[in-house]
Amino acid sequence: MIPMGPPAAGTEVETLVGSLERQRRIFAWKTGGLDADGLRATAAASTITLGGLLKHLALCEDMYFSIRLGRQPAALWRDVDWDDEADWEWRSAADDSPEFLYALWRECVERSRANITEAIGAGGLDTPADFTWPDGRTPSLRRMMIDMIEEYARHTGHADLIRESIDGLTGEDPPE
Repeated sequence: MIPMGPPAAGTEVETLVGSLERQRRIFAWKTGGLDADGLRATAAASTITLGGLLKHLALCEDMYFSIRLGRQPAALWRDVDWDDEADWEWRSAADDSPEFLYALWRECVERSRANITEAIGAGGLDTPADFTWPDGRTPSLRRMMIDMIEEYARHTGHADLIRESIDGLTGEDPPE
């Protein structure tokens, strides 16, 4: 069963997984049920769209919990020339259908859940990433989960503003 949020008094694993799942749930609510125009809408002077956020966070899911854990990401990311198109996921989302964007994000989240569960079972939160930072340090699964929680929190704030400008949807938590 996927937790709705972190427990009031749980283990470190339960707290991190629950917090990440709460952020995913809120993000899914803020971006859910929109057509192509809704997913392409922007707020103020920003070029950020809900469709771009879906595709970007799908990439982040695969980056943190597939690639950095030594597993295969979605095939979609392998064909992108990231040196020439650093913001490809943001720009290209405008050409994608809502069905594709929602399915891509859900697929990447499901793969992340499985990879996190496997990594926790094999080595716990101390499981090292399959890469090192430029300074030579190797982050743990714990650190990657914190980074991903922060990524969702930041972008859910963007989604709040955009979604409210589309149809007035506001609130901190989706209905149960």
